[in-house]
Amino acid sequence: MRVVSGIQPTGNLHLGNYLGAIRNWVKLQRDYECIFCIVDLHAITVPQEPAALRAATREVTAAYIASGIDAEACTIFNQSTVPGHSELSWIFSCITPLGWLNRMTQFKEKAGKQRDNAGLGLYAYPVLMAADILLYKGTHVPVGEDQKQHLELARDIAGAFNRRYGVEYFPLPEPQIFGTATRVMSLRDGTKKMSKSDASEFSRLNLTDGADAIADKIRKAKTDPHPLPDAVEGLAGRPEAENLLGIYAALTDKTLEATVAEFAGAQFSTFKGALSDVAVAVLGPIGAEMKRLMDDPGYVDGVLRRGAEKAGTMAARHLREVQDLVGFLRP
Repeated sequence: MRVVSGIQPTGNLHLGNYLGAIRNWVKLQRDYECIFCIVDLHAITVPQEPAALRAATREVTAAYIASGIDAEACTIFNQSTVPGHSELSWIFSCITPLGWLNRMTQFKEKAGKQRDNAGLGLYAYPVLMAADILLYKGTHVPVGEDQKQHLELARDIAGAFNRRYGVEYFPLPEPQIFGTATRVMSLRDGTKKMSKSDASEFSRLNLTDGADAIADKIRKAKTDPHPLPDAVEGLAGRPEAENLLGIYAALTDKTLEATVAEFAGAQFSTFKGALSDVAVAVLGPIGAEMKRLMDDPGYVDGVLRRGAEKAGTMAARHLREVQDLVGFLRP
């Protein structure tokens, strides 16, 4: 029962990262062996400034710890420090049909009209993701809906390897998709996912935002002119209302139905005040602890170093077994 997951170190960790991933990981660590990676190899599928990449790697590590992930009980490390990820990805790429990768919708979305100029790494991203999981024989992977297709590919690759070499070596990892607010939308457009890359700072609540910034962003969040509905069905065609109510529900551990009932008939101005109070109460301590940790890079680097040693030991053992199965000679 081993959970494997990770986040790219591309800066501006936000509420969507917390509610959609990190908060759920905190719960999982009670019942599973957990490996939480900072996936810096994935990050360089698009251009990165080296100093910014290093800083963002520390920031993601700080976010993990500040949010409640136990750095002693869990394995936290940055992907590039364990070379087995790259080698296993190459082995998998040799058994993965192009047709499988051609069906990956996220490449089409990210490459857009520049598909012919996109890097091979962006195209082969799902193969590396499969290696990230299977290098540790991960059995469970918490994913959002946008990554579910990649996890299905990882299962296909594990099965293809097992069939190729006549073994039952790799498990078929199971997805764990959590319900409430796993898909947090932009504060400026309720039809678009909250994103690190959005040009507008007012589209997201960053984990490092202070109380004033949180309140200001929520106050300016896009809404519609109607009072809040008295039933969930009344949210149809009102994406901004549904998003803000969903965020409140997730931050208070309530159902969307209970939240709608609580604010039935209220004006957005009243509701936004309540949402601001809750968001500051939850995110404020996380942001403060992140800043404290980022002011102590030696401690953060120590967590990553110890995690890399632990992950590297497990990865090396599994990779040696894979090399033997493939037929590589190791004199």
